[in-house]
Amino acid sequence: MVSLKSEDFENSVLNNNKLVMIDFYAVWCGPCKMVSPIIEEIAEEYKDVCDVFKLDIDVAPDVATKYNVLAVPTIIFFKDGKAVDTIVGAVPKTELVSKIEKYK
Repeated sequence: MVSLKSEDFENSVLNNNKLVMIDFYAVWCGPCKMVSPIIEEIAEEYKDVCDVFKLDIDVAPDVATKYNVLAVPTIIFFKDGKAVDTIVGAVPKTELVSKIEKYK
């Protein structure tokens, strides 16, 4: 799974034809570490319909601020270059998958 930096955001997310799921996280965040294996599973299982990225809020605070990420983990779904849904906090895999199914 690719970790995004600010300079990659436009090409990888805003100009992407597929559904995009971004896991906004921080290395010091316990719940982020719990969600990480689930995000990796989803990235593999749904690679044909959804591009999944991780974005460290301490490395790219400008992107986190732009999308009003106030807590981690926050997962934002993008479709056609626009944020279409947000999940804040550690959630079960089924909740993430239902969002992918909704927007794919």
